[in-house]
Amino acid sequence: MTLPILYSFRRCPYAIRARLALKAANVTVELREIALRHKPAEMLTASAKGTVPVLILPEGLVLEQSLDIMAWALRQHDPEGWLPPSLDDAAATSAIISANDGPFKVLLDGYKYAERHPQPSEVYRAQAIDVHLAPLNQRLVSAPYLLGQTPTLADMAIVPFVRQFSQVDAAWFDTSALPALRAWLARLTSTDLFNAVMVKQPVWAPGQPGNEF
Repeated sequence: MTLPILYSFRRCPYAIRARLALKAANVTVELREIALRHKPAEMLTASAKGTVPVLILPEGLVLEQSLDIMAWALRQHDPEGWLPPSLDDAAATSAIISANDGPFKVLLDGYKYAERHPQPSEVYRAQAIDVHLAPLNQRLVSAPYLLGQTPTLADMAIVPFVRQFSQVDAAWFDTSALPALRAWLARLTSTDLFNAVMVKQPVWAPGQPGNEF
């Protein structure tokens, strides 16, 4: 194995943020796109958690968490300056990502998959706005990105999840009282970087090489 191997699924927000960091860091990997209903044995052997992303480094180290993959990639090369430059920025980044990955992700799942949950989707949507999206919108009123004038890890780690939220009911989101957040989402998802990591990939077949990414 000469390249790191990345098991991924195109639409998974955790996998999207891992691919964003790898692409931004100019780290080339062998991408193996999986089908969620037919997870390859090779991936499950490397990581019993059974979810993407999974990054296997040439020396055999396995990174099973998307944030660990992002951190590893950016430690190799961080040309866009995504890593927090100060302790204050690091604390703010951690707080934003924790809110996204914790309470917001729970509410996002309730909103997107309301049929599996006890309350109507609108209840989860309203709660998601109150606990996470409205504070983000307020932060973005005074700056184009969450920590200032340029995108950072805080932006790139959560944008796939906000994008997923926006797509549940796009017509509603497009007229929602979150104008600064909508503008931020549009800026980030219209970049060459984001478009590059969302290119459709063929499903990997065991015994075959993955695609260089």
